[in-house]
Amino acid sequence: MQPPIRVLHFADVHVGMANFGKTDPQRGISSRIVDFLARLDEMIDFAEAHEVDLVVFAGDAFRTRSPNPTIQRAFAERVLRLSRLAPTLLLAGNHDLPLNAAKASSIEIFDTLALAGIWVAQDYETRRINTRRGDVVLGAAPYPMRGRLLAHEDMRAKTIAEQDEALKLALTEQLAMLAQQAQTLANDDAPKLLAGHFTLEGALWGSERGIMLGRDMAVGLDCVAGAGWDYVALGHIHQHQNLTHGRADMPPVVYSGSIERIDFGEEGAAKGFCWVELWQGQAEWQFVQLNARKLLTIEVDCRDSLDPTQTVLDALESRELRDVVLRLRIGLTPASEALLNDGQIQRALRRSGIFHLAGLHKEIERSARTRLGKSAEELTPLELLARYFDSRDVEASRRDELLQIARGIVDDA
Repeated sequence: MQPPIRVLHFADVHVGMANFGKTDPQRGISSRIVDFLARLDEMIDFAEAHEVDLVVFAGDAFRTRSPNPTIQRAFAERVLRLSRLAPTLLLAGNHDLPLNAAKASSIEIFDTLALAGIWVAQDYETRRINTRRGDVVLGAAPYPMRGRLLAHEDMRAKTIAEQDEALKLALTEQLAMLAQQAQTLANDDAPKLLAGHFTLEGALWGSERGIMLGRDMAVGLDCVAGAGWDYVALGHIHQHQNLTHGRADMPPVVYSGSIERIDFGEEGAAKGFCWVELWQGQAEWQFVQLNARKLLTIEVDCRDSLDPTQTVLDALESRELRDVVLRLRIGLTPASEALLNDGQIQRALRRSGIFHLAGLHKEIERSARTRLGKSAEELTPLELLARYFDSRDVEASRRDELLQIARGIVDDA
């Protein structure tokens, strides 16, 4: 049997995401941007060690459409390293493409420089790519920008729903065209791979909704799963998933997911890339997990604690916090909040070696305010004191004891 063509499939790098970090003085960029670059380096090391034949980047290189030069340089260094290992596809995602089609995309410079081994795919196109273990027919489906796909249609009189339907139809037609081109170029002796950056119906969204650029629409799974491809490498959705899992009659249709965690919506999500072994008519693949920065939420209930500070310290002590982005939530009552020593907790966090404290949230449970019924002037001192104890959630037995003492003081006055 012919040896498989080894393909690296990754997407949604989003270099430039800087939440939960601080400036790295040696590099001049956020320590969280360094995390994203470290994931790229880790992945490239794997690809080099396993002799990659084809690199497929399925879109969204940067956080914004106009990244700063320092970030562009860091990404370019890694693209060049990949291109020296194997032919490399850079597919344009929604974070890469400008709204105005006349403007350059954030990855277009690689095409302008005509760098060997790099294909910047900003249009719908299919090519036959030569690799050291054989040819691959590679289809490219960039993000469906309305201004590009519908440039020749008059959208002024159409509703938003009608525009979405027109865009969906246009993308479906482009995908069908790519499949036809692939069939011709494959000539029954080359495997066929489609790289796309768009949404398929049934895909599970992740935290990318919070950083989405533009309005999204989805096309049906049959547009790619039933089109004769051997593997479909997708980007755009950050949650790794195989939409044809358990379907032997369909090729793998896989979102590789993002390579690093963006926010706490991805706290428990695995991050990584796909390693694909591709033959004509067959694909085997695996998800390779990267050492993404750990995001951790700790919730501590101190509502009934007589020493809430120690309760929080004990909870922190029981967890491994070194190099973690931490979100700490403390449940309190007004009484226990008064006993909490914030400074002691902050010092313990610094000693623990956490990477970043994303937030220390005090969630104070306040009982419904007691209605006095009468005006304050009409209440006796003991009645006012009783209302105060109720508002502070003082335990019933303790309340009665204090009222008894107060009654004695009032009677002696």
